[in-house]
Amino acid sequence: MAPVAAETLVRWLRAAGEPSRLRLLALCAANGLSVSDLAHALGQSEPRVSRHLKILCEAGLIERLPQGQWVHYRITSEGAATGFVRGILAQADARDPQLLHDRRAVRVALTAPAADESRLGRAMAAFVTAGTQAGARGTVLVLGAGHPELLESAARTFGHLTTLASSRRAAQAIQAHAARRGFECRVVRTAGPDRATLGSFAGGGSSFDAVILDHLPASGDGLARLLDEVVRVVAPSGRVWIFEPYESLEGSRERVVEHPLARLRRLLGTAGLACERLSPIEADGQHVLAALARATSIQTVPQTRGVAL
Repeated sequence: MAPVAAETLVRWLRAAGEPSRLRLLALCAANGLSVSDLAHALGQSEPRVSRHLKILCEAGLIERLPQGQWVHYRITSEGAATGFVRGILAQADARDPQLLHDRRAVRVALTAPAADESRLGRAMAAFVTAGTQAGARGTVLVLGAGHPELLESAARTFGHLTTLASSRRAAQAIQAHAARRGFECRVVRTAGPDRATLGSFAGGGSSFDAVILDHLPASGDGLARLLDEVVRVVAPSGRVWIFEPYESLEGSRERVVEHPLARLRRLLGTAGLACERLSPIEADGQHVLAALARATSIQTVPQTRGVAL
């Protein structure tokens, strides 16, 4: 390691001389990692980890690596600073329980399925796959990202996936899962909640070969309005999958009680969608009605607003 000015050495020591930041240096020395990965390993919030990373970046001990719409962190490649970090880490006991725990946690974050994956999500993904012709490719829009298995299945089945996110945090979570599982996903930031309407969707004039509604709690008139907008962005003869909570279709307060299966079929027909398959799915203590429908006429695509990441 080349000699460095005392002022620089003090700055490095101050940045590295804190337990959490030392742990971050150890992790970033082995892998380029995202804030989410590092927060998972340390068991701390992302804002707190981001503050530690900022201090280490400003001291010149780690560097940011933009990777598309994501950012990873690793120790600096600058010679003197790299030597300083490597020298400190060489003094750490490789069998230290905390450092061993951190390394195991990172391996889990990088290789294990997302924590919110579920049997219900896998069943929903299987329903989509079963209703798709072999070799079919095209564009698919997924509204709602509550089940990462469904996103991955849609991306691998159709090839070109777009989904909506109502916040930067939600968008980053989707992108992190896509990067971890190795599939492409275009995320569009909406002006409001991603479950609201397609009026906030970016790229007016676009149409999709398939649209998937992932378990959106838009019962009654809300669901009818949503389906009216869906047929305006699905291509002629395109396909629509919808996963709706059973209880949202029961209509227990209505004078004439309509069976949920009949109600969903009626709502699809009113929106101009021909129902091809309707099936209940029950898993993880949840009861969802799954439907596959096809657009029956050419629709006008709405003008929309949004901002792509």
